[in-house]
Amino acid sequence: MPAQTTFLTTLAATLFFAGGALAEAVPAGTKLVVADQSEFIRNLLDASGEDDKITSDLELPNFAGGPAILEAMRAGALDIAYVGDTPPIQARASGTLLPIIATVQREKSEYHLVARPGLKIDDLAQLRGKRVSYIEGSGRQVFLIEALNRAGLTLKDVTLVPLRVADLPDAIRTQSVDVAVLQEPHVTRLVQQIGASTIADPRERELLPGTWYIYARPDALADPAKHAAIAEFLGATIRAAEWSNENRDEWGKDYYTGFQRIAPEDTAAILASQSLMQFQTSVEGIPHHQRLIDILAQAGELPETFDAKGSFTADFDPVIKAAR
Repeated sequence: MPAQTTFLTTLAATLFFAGGALAEAVPAGTKLVVADQSEFIRNLLDASGEDDKITSDLELPNFAGGPAILEAMRAGALDIAYVGDTPPIQARASGTLLPIIATVQREKSEYHLVARPGLKIDDLAQLRGKRVSYIEGSGRQVFLIEALNRAGLTLKDVTLVPLRVADLPDAIRTQSVDVAVLQEPHVTRLVQQIGASTIADPRERELLPGTWYIYARPDALADPAKHAAIAEFLGATIRAAEWSNENRDEWGKDYYTGFQRIAPEDTAAILASQSLMQFQTSVEGIPHHQRLIDILAQAGELPETFDAKGSFTADFDPVIKAAR
């Protein structure tokens, strides 16, 4: 066989065309373990049909919050993870650099400040003196700090109650906290079931955009087979997100009504409150990440500030551009 033909045959065997960009083929038997939360990624891939396009041996263990995910990352049990905006910052501050491979952003945050039954808060300044849930290393952390900033308050002006993410709904039910930082579907459920209420201050919905990150274990990035599997997974996830943006009713019926067992009218309310998901490259994601770092540093929650650029890898920017 001519040398040129052999080269082209080998090249074709190691590359495939996906989403408009050349990417490495995933070697057979490659295992990829991705941390999920509320089984969001699993349902998104399934509902959109993108799960059928993933050739790796994909596992999606479910976690409740960034701190638990970080522990699993440090133990080498995960390859990549879908986490809120604070976990990569806290991980790096503690000496563990988990490079961010993609940013997912919504125009408005998915977090809400929810008050216990019998307590109504109309202004962020009324948080002063309240017992407020606090989870260091969770995306809820910076959201609360910025809420206090907007009211001219600091963490010292409230009583912080350290909790795990999984304990937040019960903390509101039992009134062991006055205010908790929650996401759907828990917000709607607690409002409907026990008379909890969201904070009425309109600034609460303008605090920060909803930001999530996909970050990776360095050893996984250094493994050529896993690197290819990550690229494939990321492309599928972005296309699935675009599908959900374009098919909101179908997505809501599948995930919220079907999987989360939320009433159809409450699903409609959730979808109406959500901005579309948009994936960003490393260059696009760095400025907001720097803002988050600075917020935490100014609040004294980091030993020192640092340059956001060092938290990102641009390895998958071509995949993001091609798939979105």
